[in-house]
Amino acid sequence: MLKKTAAEGVHAEGIVIGAIIDMSSRIGKEQRAAMEIAVEDFNGTGNQTLVLHIKDSQRDPVRAALAAMDLINNQQVQAILGPQTWEEVLSVSEISSQTQVPILSLADATPRWASERWPYLLQASPNKQEQMKAIAAVVQSGNWHQVTVIYEDTDSSFLYNSLRDVGVGVIKGVVLSTFSSTTALSEHLGKLKREQNRVFVVHLSLPLAVRLFEKANEMKMMGKDYVWIATSPVTSLVHSNASIISSSKQGIIGVKSCFPEGGHPFRKLRQRFEGGFSIENPKDDSNEPGIYAAEAYDAVWTLAVAVNGSNRVGQELLGKILQVDFNGLSGKVQFIKFINERAPADKFHIINITEKGYKELGFWSKGLGFSKTIHENSICSSCMTASEQALTPEAPRHNSRGWRIATSANPLRVGVPGKSGYREFVNVTYDHLGNSVSFSGFAIKVFNETIKRLPFDLPYEFIAFNNSSYDELVKQIYLKKYDAVVGDVVLLAKRYQYAEFTNPYTETGLMLIVPAVSGRREWSFITPFTKSMWVLIAVITVYNGFIIWLIERNHCPTLKGSMLHQIGIVLWLAFNTLFSLHGSYLQRYLVDVLRFKTQNIKNYSTLDAYAQAFKNKDITAVFLEVPLAKLFLAKYCHRFVSVGPTYKLGGFGFAFPRGSPLLPSIDEALLNVSESGTLLELEKRFITPAKCPEVEDENQSLSPDSFGTLFILTTGTSTISLAIYIFSRGISMVGYKITWRLVLAAMRYWVCQKQITRRFSNAEISVNFAPHAPGTQSLV
Repeated sequence: MLKKTAAEGVHAEGIVIGAIIDMSSRIGKEQRAAMEIAVEDFNGTGNQTLVLHIKDSQRDPVRAALAAMDLINNQQVQAILGPQTWEEVLSVSEISSQTQVPILSLADATPRWASERWPYLLQASPNKQEQMKAIAAVVQSGNWHQVTVIYEDTDSSFLYNSLRDVGVGVIKGVVLSTFSSTTALSEHLGKLKREQNRVFVVHLSLPLAVRLFEKANEMKMMGKDYVWIATSPVTSLVHSNASIISSSKQGIIGVKSCFPEGGHPFRKLRQRFEGGFSIENPKDDSNEPGIYAAEAYDAVWTLAVAVNGSNRVGQELLGKILQVDFNGLSGKVQFIKFINERAPADKFHIINITEKGYKELGFWSKGLGFSKTIHENSICSSCMTASEQALTPEAPRHNSRGWRIATSANPLRVGVPGKSGYREFVNVTYDHLGNSVSFSGFAIKVFNETIKRLPFDLPYEFIAFNNSSYDELVKQIYLKKYDAVVGDVVLLAKRYQYAEFTNPYTETGLMLIVPAVSGRREWSFITPFTKSMWVLIAVITVYNGFIIWLIERNHCPTLKGSMLHQIGIVLWLAFNTLFSLHGSYLQRYLVDVLRFKTQNIKNYSTLDAYAQAFKNKDITAVFLEVPLAKLFLAKYCHRFVSVGPTYKLGGFGFAFPRGSPLLPSIDEALLNVSESGTLLELEKRFITPAKCPEVEDENQSLSPDSFGTLFILTTGTSTISLAIYIFSRGISMVGYKITWRLVLAAMRYWVCQKQITRRFSNAEISVNFAPHAPGTQSLV
């Protein structure tokens, strides 16, 4: 039961403060020694007397709450320092707010919402969440796109968010606790070892982290292809434990709080600290103080400065604490109002922890990036390799891949469709025993060129998959039979449940292919014409219009009038007969496709099968992916054309396991293949032929021969109509004979010209296709 508020328990003799720490931990030991030194220093000023009461929570939230009640009710403290863990802070905060006793938390971080709920809770140590941005910068600098986070049962959302902000994905989070057994650690590490990812961010307390690293070292998970990154709970105590990892040449990258360790005030603290600490803690390996000691020292002085002069308590004391501003041992001591939090640190050491201790690699500064020093003129970079000279031969350099790497003995297993119907894309040859011996084709060559452009070696082998289902082929990645799939594999949403895909290496979409002509050439009316063809059309059109005018002029008043009016009528009649026709086949076809029925769909496995189906009139159109459509049109040239819109689909891509860290590097290499022009060269080599195998010229215009049948029908119909009209009008025999002879002469001339044209046309074909025999002329 709470008895007194802070205002009721003011000490006339001086300032009374309390502290709740875990005296069994290294952090608690450092905090206690530093606090006692701070009290001595303040009392040595002669202003007021500072009394410190310390309680041991043993890292137990219930003990922490009981300790707070005892300090407030019995010791009548004006403020409380600590505790270290967020769970303990939660148990104490409610008590402090009810009694109006400020709590200066020494935990690594305090959620922003906590100050609204408990206004007397302040974050006395710089918020360690800012270091998560430094962690994310290290990961980004190493070009590691996927990480696994191993953390204790604490809030790690800020770490996750910081990683995602720089485009790094968290494959999984592994939660451990102080009570995790050695067997549990082995099981967790065993699962991680079987995964491809090899980048681990460790956010654990030092004792648990040491156990983890020892077990990982036993399981040979501390080699050059593994990357371990440690946060402040580990790095802030590296000075106290010289053997965090028992044996590892690769080491651990760490982000460590940066404070003026070399300054005179801290050196003075170190001298006094080492003597007393070694006496009270003779079993500890090191007597040096670290960041936790510096922060505890500054927290005592924060309260002393706020209370000094008048014995302030409650709301008045809280306000004075928020106004504190001085340079402490741990850096600038200044609080952010409204969120009751000490200004976060903006600089961190980047260190390398090995079996021999640790070495500073450089610094990371918020808003500036990495640098070798933190002077005003320091050269900063967003990439950690700018500080590469600081690395020792044992340090983990940034060419560490961070995933299970393929070797010559254990290459990447790449599944390839063994029965692809499109050999231009994938062509697998077999020996007489049925074993695959070689792989070729456009998709294979593109993959080969992509691997060549990776910044690291990636041995691989192709394995033929003889099941015809491409869905099953992709599923083999999920079943861990293959590490990747290469071929004419379309990117489909349903396949993402088994794998992830690279960016498409072909154009995307679905095209509609139809025959270029419907029937014989004599009926192809929509192709561009030659000049003579256009002239002939005009003559025949006017001729037809003249006959219509001649026959109808006495029966229709509109066709009478002046000579100019009647000429206009003739031309109108002529061209009205030409453009009143409707060519609507494409529109009707598109409507039919949009309402396509299952029974009208036929499947074929090769391009030749499609062509044969067109020839047999089994199908009238075919849908193909853009790369296959281009191959089909290139192979059959002018016999088929693409019509209508291109329906967007995924295109062809390479498949990898979901979350594979290889994907970003493969995508980047694939872009290099495209930008260098190699992709275009391969496309010309495998898809677009050097010469069109068809005789026809794509740009050939239609001559009068193509419309012989049409012209005979139209002119014949008009001439018969004219003959009937002449007979019906009783024109004289002489006039009839003259007219008929003119018609016959015109028809004879037409037939003669047609025969001459055909002879020259045949002669030209013979010249183009005659074989070149030795000692003979090529002209036929």
